[in-house]
Amino acid sequence: MSTVHAFALSEADRALLPTDDDVRFYQQHGWWLSSAPLYTEEEVAAFEAAAERYYAGERDRGLPVVPPKIAYWRPEDGDVQRHNDYVHYEFDAFRRLLTKPLIGAVAARLAGVDDIRLFQSTLIRKPPKPDEPSNVVPWHFDRHYWSSCSSEQMLTAFIPFHHCDERMGTITMIDGSHRWRELPTDDSVVRHFAKRDRATLEEMLSRNAEFNGDVVRKVPVVIPQGHVNFHHCRIYHGSGANRGDQPRRAVSLHLQDGANHWRGYPLSDGSVYQYNHDAVVRRTGTGEPDYADPDVCPVIWSGAAA
Repeated sequence: MSTVHAFALSEADRALLPTDDDVRFYQQHGWWLSSAPLYTEEEVAAFEAAAERYYAGERDRGLPVVPPKIAYWRPEDGDVQRHNDYVHYEFDAFRRLLTKPLIGAVAARLAGVDDIRLFQSTLIRKPPKPDEPSNVVPWHFDRHYWSSCSSEQMLTAFIPFHHCDERMGTITMIDGSHRWRELPTDDSVVRHFAKRDRATLEEMLSRNAEFNGDVVRKVPVVIPQGHVNFHHCRIYHGSGANRGDQPRRAVSLHLQDGANHWRGYPLSDGSVYQYNHDAVVRRTGTGEPDYADPDVCPVIWSGAAA
C-alpha cells in the first residue's frame, strides 16, 4: 500500500488555506468553495487519466471483502450515473491525488480539528442525459449514512475534474441546513433517500425548515476547474440532471477528524447499523471496526506532525 505525503505545506499552499472569515462562512452556511484552485492543471489532468484507466479495468488491489451495499458501477450497468466507492484503496493514482496534504489542511481548518483522515472516496460520472433517472441525486445529508461514526465534524470535499455549473448538474446545497434540528422520523427511511421520490423529499425539506423556523435556500455551487467545494456532514444537498454536452466527472471525498471512531448505533428493529467499512477495515483490540485503519482510512493531515 502506498504511503501518504509528508504533513507539510509550501508557502503557496498556506496562502490557500481558509481565512477566519471563510471559517465563519462555513460554520454559518455549512459549505465553502475554495477561492482559488487547490489542484493544479496537471493534477486535474491526472484525475481524468486515472478515471479512464480505472474504467478500463485497471486496479492496484482489490478490497479484502466486498461489502454488500457498495456502490460499484460495472460496464454491464450501462450508461447510467456511475458511482464507484473505495477508489483511493483500489488505485494508487487516485490515492496520491486524494491524500494531498493541502486538502486535509483545508478540511482541518474548516472543521476546527488538528487531524484529518480519509474516510471514503467515490468516483462519479454523470452522463449528459437529462432524462436519465439515475442522474438526479435526491436531497440527503451524509451523517445519516455515517450513524456508526462518533463524530459530528465530518465533511466532504467535492472535486470535479472540470468547470462544473448548474447546467451540468453541479452539487446543490440547502444553505444552513446543517444547523437544523431533525424532525423525529423512522431511521429505516432516512438512510434510503434514493428510494423516495423527489416530491416527498421536497415536502420533507419544507417541514424541516418550518420546524427550525427557517426557509429552504437552494444554492447550486458553480465550481471552477481545480477548485474544491467542502460541505458539512449534516447539510442537505443533492444534484440535478446533466443538461450539458459532456459527462460530469468528479470524486466525492469524505473526510473524518482524528477523534472519530466506530460506535454501535441501534436501529428501531433492534439491529445495529452497519456501514460498509465494518466489513473492510481491521479490528481494534476490543473487536470493533477500526476507522483509523491506515490502509483504508489514512491520515492525510496532522497539525501536530506539521
